[in-house]
Amino acid sequence: MRELWVCHLGIIEYHRALVLQERVRAARQREQLPDVLLMLEHPPVYTRGRRSGPEELPMGEDWYSTQGIEIVRTDRGGKLTYHGPGQLVGYPIVRVDDVVAYVRTLERALVAALGDEGITTRARPEDGPDFTGVWVGERKIASIGVHVARGVTTHGFAVNVENDLQPFAWVLPCGLQGVQMTSILKETQRSLGQLRCFRRRAAWRVARALDRRQRLVSLAQLVQRVEAQPRTSSDCEAQNVPHL
Repeated sequence: MRELWVCHLGIIEYHRALVLQERVRAARQREQLPDVLLMLEHPPVYTRGRRSGPEELPMGEDWYSTQGIEIVRTDRGGKLTYHGPGQLVGYPIVRVDDVVAYVRTLERALVAALGDEGITTRARPEDGPDFTGVWVGERKIASIGVHVARGVTTHGFAVNVENDLQPFAWVLPCGLQGVQMTSILKETQRSLGQLRCFRRRAAWRVARALDRRQRLVSLAQLVQRVEAQPRTSSDCEAQNVPHL
């Protein structure tokens, strides 16, 4: 069975995580690495996907800045979502052949991981692309948005574990009017401190869904492998990716 390297990063600023994803993706495209899963949290940030529109930020960007929330446009699929402390973000950087099948695989993995928490959830592929993700009844608990370049993915999923849900109410999350967001904490009413356990379950479920054997690696180990093949200045300029 092939390996999935799993790296738990803690809280990491969005742009720094994006640089890391792009460097790891380039190494994966060169077959310098096996598939990788980055597990982390972000400081408060709204990210906008390729299908995002201005109506998703009804207060205007300046207002959100006063709330301490950054706004970043990304190359992933989907529309606007929110990331913040207490939310589990997973970035699988894996080689895929069928993007739609891959998204369905991530949905199944998250449904299984949430089932391990005693929460009954479902994916909604029959309702169209706007409903991609994982739902508890009509409440959304996990979002998915990916990008694929030369057969390797970046971006991934975000599961509300014990994060503040209020920032979702200030925007049009996922481009869906009236959608209600929920979290593991809200659904189970358990005390805080669930994120550490859930991230391990989620990583194991994703590895299993991808038919990979999980191997835990540190950020230092990952960077060492990425840097093993030096990149030229032209490589970095071409992809607009600074050195780590």
